[in-house]
Amino acid sequence: MAKIVEKRMLTPQTALLRVEAPHIAKRRKYGQFCIVRWNEHAERVPLSIIDVDRGAGTITLVVQVLGHSSRHLAELEEGDEILDVLGPLGQPTHLENFGQAAFVGGGIGVACGYPLGRGLKEAGNHLATIVGFRTKELVIFEDELRAISDDFMIATDDGSYGTHGLVTAILEEYLQSHTLDFVLSVGPIPMMSAVAEVTRPLGIKTMVSLNPIMVDGTGMCGGCRVEVGGETKFACVDGPEFDAHLVNFDLLRQRSSMYRPQEIAKAEE
Repeated sequence: MAKIVEKRMLTPQTALLRVEAPHIAKRRKYGQFCIVRWNEHAERVPLSIIDVDRGAGTITLVVQVLGHSSRHLAELEEGDEILDVLGPLGQPTHLENFGQAAFVGGGIGVACGYPLGRGLKEAGNHLATIVGFRTKELVIFEDELRAISDDFMIATDDGSYGTHGLVTAILEEYLQSHTLDFVLSVGPIPMMSAVAEVTRPLGIKTMVSLNPIMVDGTGMCGGCRVEVGGETKFACVDGPEFDAHLVNFDLLRQRSSMYRPQEIAKAEE
């Protein structure tokens, strides 16, 4: 059981939960995640570990309401307990001083990518951050990312905040006057795929953090398999970060939408 010691709503559909998990807080490295199950009847939900407080023995998670299980998880309050929190899982992100680095994030991926951006900055990189959201009310982690970024750019699809448009357009414009040695992208599949196509012709090393359908998180079920460089990989044990220029994004899109009808039906219950 993991007790929730803090809860904040970042947006009407996004909750930040700080939970007691000392064993995870002690071992977690940048890029790793955990799987939570809020009660014995709930499905297992993979969540990035946004932050840790080793002294307090807590980890910070961010939950976006997308369906039945995430809604119930986000409805928990301070003092409530989560039945299972398994982690840390996945391979730690390889972080080094690449030189000129950029984090490109979208939606809930901005929260997931924040610790990676912080890790890049701590490694000595000059960090450019480009983040995008559908609308102003969905903006999250702006202050935290501004604090660690040498250059910070934000966009919204509807133009209600920042630049009106897509993060890829900002990235293309940035590259007209700046060089980049490394790009890390976290967000919706179409966004990550588009970022890869911007950096591919320039030969910029680009990594993406993938969150496909996942069940056990230990490589046993095969639900999170992805194709990378023509080979089958498992996001839970081989990832979650992969070379963006080798990921089969078309197959990833297909697999990610396999259970959408069932998810919609369950969310409406």
